[in-house]
Amino acid sequence: MTVFKPRQFHIHGLTLEGRTFRPSDWAERLAGAMSSFRPGGGSGGIGAYIGYSPYCVPQVVDGVKCVRVSEALKDIEPMAWEFVMNFARDNQLRVSEVVAEGG
Repeated sequence: MTVFKPRQFHIHGLTLEGRTFRPSDWAERLAGAMSSFRPGGGSGGIGAYIGYSPYCVPQVVDGVKCVRVSEALKDIEPMAWEFVMNFARDNQLRVSEVVAEGG
């Protein structure tokens, strides 16, 4: 049985016209909005902590703020996946698939 690894995408903080997207903390805000979507669901109570979901993480790639989004988010919550991808489309942000090293 072959197990497929979910694809990963970068939403770049550059518009299709090449402008830097504002506000400057957009990546942290977007990833923060997705922070409750985690493997096994969000944990509440005393075990809860502040942090990003592994499915939606802010990063800097080649000096540009990005959000790395896993397609696994679609399996956990399709509406969250649509929200993130629509955010990119509505703001005319560049999206690229992350190419795995060595593959």
